[in-house]
Amino acid sequence: MIDLRLLQKDFESVSTKLSRKKVDASLIANLKTKNEELKVAKTEFETLQAAQNAMSKEFGIYKKEGKDVSELKAKVDENKIKITSALEIQREKQEELEALAMSIPNMPDDTVPDGADENDNVEIKKVLTPKEFSFTPKEHWELAEQNGWIDFERGVKLATSRFSVSFGMGAKLERALINFMLNFNSKRGFAEVSVPAIVNRDALKGTGQLPKFEDDLYKIDGQELFLIPTAEVPVTNLFADEILEESQLPIKMTAYTPCFRKEAGAAGRDTRGMIRQHQFHKVELVALSKPETSDEVFDEMVACASDILTALELPHRLVTLCTGDLGFSAARTVDIEVWLPGQNTYREISSVSNTRDFQARRAKIRYKDGKQNTMVHTLNGSALAVGRTLVAIMENFQNEDGNITIPKVLEPYLN
Repeated sequence: MIDLRLLQKDFESVSTKLSRKKVDASLIANLKTKNEELKVAKTEFETLQAAQNAMSKEFGIYKKEGKDVSELKAKVDENKIKITSALEIQREKQEELEALAMSIPNMPDDTVPDGADENDNVEIKKVLTPKEFSFTPKEHWELAEQNGWIDFERGVKLATSRFSVSFGMGAKLERALINFMLNFNSKRGFAEVSVPAIVNRDALKGTGQLPKFEDDLYKIDGQELFLIPTAEVPVTNLFADEILEESQLPIKMTAYTPCFRKEAGAAGRDTRGMIRQHQFHKVELVALSKPETSDEVFDEMVACASDILTALELPHRLVTLCTGDLGFSAARTVDIEVWLPGQNTYREISSVSNTRDFQARRAKIRYKDGKQNTMVHTLNGSALAVGRTLVAIMENFQNEDGNITIPKVLEPYLN
């Protein structure tokens, strides 16, 4: 959640930053209205409270001097009723502002480039050179079917479209990739954790998926529980409503989970193959840090995800997201896009984001900073999306006969 104190102190600055992220003007106007209403309610309460304090002092003087206090007592009693009403109005206006603020995205960093959509993202660098094939490379669904690694039709039979079943070496490679990624991340200082794949509503509010993106979540009927869209949700919320010691930071974690998304806003996109599935495997990086070190941790996370791809000998590039392509909770994001020769393009395989104190404020994650409690900064990123990594291996390591060579770093994981 955006800092409401900053909003009240400098609305124009907040408004300008939100406008860069393409927040609807009417929403910003409504935010301003609610903010002004709260200011008026606070002023009214404070005025009545000041009058009450003044009359209380006067009441004491009257009694000390033996004066008749009946008229003054009536005024005090009347003012108490007004104070109770004013306090209730202030509470209502505070709740209205906070409820609206929950639907407002994070403000982008000043360094984030302006842009309308993914076409305005800025490439940072390319890593490794794509292989030149002496034949026309196939797309991953052709290779998957030819090698018997992935069965899309049986996935539909068991569930619905955008589900798949992995067989044989396909299933073994997914397991190998998960173990390889977890081990790689652990060696980089990210402690492995295992978390539930089901979370409550508060957890999803904490990381920003709710209330705005409920249509994209799988909800368990009759319960306030949801299947997770990413391990970011349970891992970040491990520390919800806690005050950490400064010495504990940074906390760096990695976790493997299945992930579940309805992809409600992606109708017609990537309907074939494994790029956009309703259920998929992912290894995640999550970190909590002090504000002054979060950029350093961010760079570590980007490097970790990129180095996994380098170890797998997969060409990729790093891209800074523009304001128009930045996610709801993110203040800054670097996407890592892997080269897919079958599609002759780079496709996203990881997004690493610094949310600053946006999620921490929603989830109430703080640390003791001297005598005061300060919001931590939270960060998250894929390292990596397992299915997309498998896709990249199939397309980049394919041979002319359709067979696929296994990357050397995975051989120890395949016996």
